[in-house]
Amino acid sequence: MSRKLLHSLRTACLTWMLVAGTGVQATVIEGQHFDDRLRLADTELVLNGVGLRAVAWLKGYAAGLYIAQKASTPEAVIAVKGPKRIRMKMMVEVESKEFVKAFDKGMKRNLSEAEFAVLTDRMAKFDAIVNALVKLKKGDVVDLDYLPARGLVLSLNGVAKGEALPGEDLYAGLLKIFIGTRPVDAKLKAGLLGSA
Repeated sequence: MSRKLLHSLRTACLTWMLVAGTGVQATVIEGQHFDDRLRLADTELVLNGVGLRAVAWLKGYAAGLYIAQKASTPEAVIAVKGPKRIRMKMMVEVESKEFVKAFDKGMKRNLSEAEFAVLTDRMAKFDAIVNALVKLKKGDVVDLDYLPARGLVLSLNGVAKGEALPGEDLYAGLLKIFIGTRPVDAKLKAGLLGSA
């Protein structure tokens, strides 16, 4: 066996051992990578599922849902204790005001009038945080995190924006936009619940 071939084999084996040793794997959808595990607020979260928000041929974003243990129904996802994350990877450029409209519409479609009324003030603050982003660009990563000690935190490309908004009820309402009875996208819902 030539030295060159032996060196190539050693390099390949070493690379494989390093990757296997880290335990980092990723799920890919439409070229967008989502790690199978991540740490949030000192808790290891697992990727529950991934999906794509699309209208006809236009692909808006790929999304992944991270929770402490896998769940296959909306009720079970909401009931899981601890931190949670919805990660969105933008595939088109969009003005933030379009996201605000979609968030508000999604909440109204999935919550009772009484539930929505309780969230009105916090939703207005959330809308202001999103509006301040002005524009989301292709390649941007938006994280919507639930941190039990703080509440809902929005981050853009790893940088927290605005204030944390308290309340598990607010995050549950936000989750229902994606996985509620009247989700923003049925295929996206199925993907996030791991049943696509």
